Amino acid sequence: MMEFSHVSVLLYETVDSLNVKPDGIYVDCTLGGAGHTSLILSRLGEEGRVIGIDRDDDALLNAREKVNDPRLITVKENFENIASAVEIAGYQKVDGIIMDLGVSSHQLDVAERGFSYIKDAPLDMRMDQSAPMTAYDVVNGYSERDLARILRDYGEEKFASKIANRICTKRTEKPIETTLELADIIASAIPSKFRYESGNPAKRSFQAIRIEVNGELDCIPKAIEEGSKLLNVGGRMSIISFHSLEDRLVKNGFQKLERPCTCPSDFPICVCGKKQEVKIITKKPILPSEEELLNNSRSHSAKLRVCEKV
Repeated sequence: MMEFSHVSVLLYETVDSLNVKPDGIYVDCTLGGAGHTSLILSRLGEEGRVIGIDRDDDALLNAREKVNDPRLITVKENFENIASAVEIAGYQKVDGIIMDLGVSSHQLDVAERGFSYIKDAPLDMRMDQSAPMTAYDVVNGYSERDLARILRDYGEEKFASKIANRICTKRTEKPIETTLELADIIASAIPSKFRYESGNPAKRSFQAIRIEVNGELDCIPKAIEEGSKLLNVGGRMSIISFHSLEDRLVKNGFQKLERPCTCPSDFPICVCGKKQEVKIITKKPILPSEEELLNNSRSHSAKLRVCEKV
């Protein structure tokens, strides 16, 4: 395995937001390069623990070798199954949870992982390399209608229909096999005057296909709901998102836990019996500092939201 390179976004802001207790139990739901985990460990005493979850074997191996700390417990799992991962680690309750919803720098930089639209590789995009479905399957197997829906809903791509049509036309000639082949097809489907108005023309489509392959958005509501139930009173959940679709799910997830009542607004008292689970700490998301924006281009769209168990 090549060296696992990843610069953690909003590093201090995220860890500071947890109010780390020396003997606390914390969960890093998206271990990645272990930057957040390492900082949490530096603030823990001998009894403190971090449960590091990731579905990427490279990330887990890197963390074990790089961190090399007996207080870190690693679990291979999708973060939506946080409750199962915490149970596997031997705990029932935790004092803090972080989720970094972005793709790791390692996944983008290692060409053969197939995430990048500027490096040629087989179409893959799996975060868990043992998962059955790849980007190749989506690009070559989905109907034109489903491709257009994915590009529109997950990539917010305004030329979704044109791109889906071009993909389906091209794959009748031969299967679309590589990342650069797909990137060229996407670019050719976008009218030239709009092609580079928001950076690389393949960016939004690759994001959409990656989300579909990994079921990324489906994981978020479940992870927030399960995470809230695991938190001790006063424990915090801090989540970093990287695009509007993720941020909306995080914002709505926190609001649902803070104001869970489903009674009609004209009811004089609550009869549904649903109680507040958290209070939202960040009324507006925390954004990267000017210094971080200058030093880490991948931090530009990052937003951090925090809630606390009540």
